[in-house]
Amino acid sequence: MATLKVPTTVPSPAEDCEQLRKAFQGSILPAPDIIFLTSASLLSPVDSGMNERLIIAILAHRTTAQRRAIRTTYAQTYGEELLKSLDDEISGDFERAVVLWTMDPAERDAQLGNEAVRRWSQSNLVLVEIGCTRSSEDLYQVRRAYHERYKRSLEEDVAAHTSGDFRKVNFTYFLMFVSDAKNLLA
Repeated sequence: MATLKVPTTVPSPAEDCEQLRKAFQGSILPAPDIIFLTSASLLSPVDSGMNERLIIAILAHRTTAQRRAIRTTYAQTYGEELLKSLDDEISGDFERAVVLWTMDPAERDAQLGNEAVRRWSQSNLVLVEIGCTRSSEDLYQVRRAYHERYKRSLEEDVAAHTSGDFRKVNFTYFLMFVSDAKNLLA
């Protein structure tokens, strides 16, 4: 099993953004304070000309708040969203993993919830997991992120795209947490 080591001093968001931009272009020279774990092979870009290992070395060693600061700084510095750049530069399962990791937890749950609702099957338990493992406040944030991203409510999509007992239970549950979340804000 691999071990992740956090740098003793975390680079500034601006430095991380610069390194990410270089990684997108295939630069193989990391900032001196980025810790690589096993060998010089981590420094080489992959066949696509992009340095996936450098992207991982940066984003995997940051907290949610630090990744949020990197996203903000990246948008201010380069005039485009980091998530869009990631989407443009990488693909496949690696893209999905990196993009989901870079999102705030509520944004990530909103996207996963939307995918689950759109491709609904009885074996898809993503909505159950989100609903059962998040606090009322977390669910409220998911609901807000969902509405901001998709311009409709999670409850409407659950009602429109699910059926049977699952629809009744989840719709009721999400309505119940909405009233609980309103009490949190009061």
